[in-house]
Amino acid sequence: MTFAAHHARKRFGQHWLIDDSVLDRIVAAAELTGADQVLEVGPGRGALTERLLASPAASVAAVELDRDLVAGLQERFGADSRFSLLQGDVLAVPLPVAGKVVANIPYNITGPLLERLVGRLDRPVEPAYQRLVLLVQQEVGERIRAKPGSSAFSALSVRMQLLARCASVCPVPPRCFQPPPKVQSEVVRLDPLPAAERLAPDLARTVEQLLRRCFASRRKMLRNTLSGLLGEPELQALAAAAGVELQQRPQEIAPAQWVELAAGLNQRLGSQPPSPA
Repeated sequence: MTFAAHHARKRFGQHWLIDDSVLDRIVAAAELTGADQVLEVGPGRGALTERLLASPAASVAAVELDRDLVAGLQERFGADSRFSLLQGDVLAVPLPVAGKVVANIPYNITGPLLERLVGRLDRPVEPAYQRLVLLVQQEVGERIRAKPGSSAFSALSVRMQLLARCASVCPVPPRCFQPPPKVQSEVVRLDPLPAAERLAPDLARTVEQLLRRCFASRRKMLRNTLSGLLGEPELQALAAAAGVELQQRPQEIAPAQWVELAAGLNQRLGSQPPSPA
């Protein structure tokens, strides 16, 4: 099947990015050098692939789920020895070795894909990618980089900011796609933290448990969501040591303060993660 005969498929979340300026900004944000091996997720018809291969990158390995696009991609780029293509589900197949990820990802798999590419607090991807430049739904981009007190601040904000340095590259309105999606989009840049800057496993597990417990009831004060873990005087001391107040709600607590709460709790509970609420 040629690209001309192929129609974007809703079940695959296909929206082709056609804006040249956005494509150029994505590649520029990746800061590719001759030493970089690049993983591209969902190359589609190859608009971004073409620019990646025009960069100094040493190699570009693409993973495409839609079988009907594979032949066209091979025909278009197969003659370039730096290009390789794997057909399959990026959430399931063994991923090619790469140092950077550049992708216009399907919005319906954003959460699982972020976990696959960045990891979890208690199980970060190892070795970590040097950089990820991802086109995501704007709502997700805002949550990734949100500050405490913002309506967008969530457990995802805390997790991602404890795993990577997160920044916005540019907004991407629907008119930049064919067909246009019904949502606004954004390009984000994630630079995963080196191993020396990541949380120790026991601390990471406790932070994760606290996030699940507290953000499950994000309208409740910490006094209520943390009740049962410690007695009231101990909770007061724990909060004070972390620089927070028990009447605050989870979306008001900065990532570093969640780490301090977890460290204090581990000290009091003997490094045992708190049980779910």
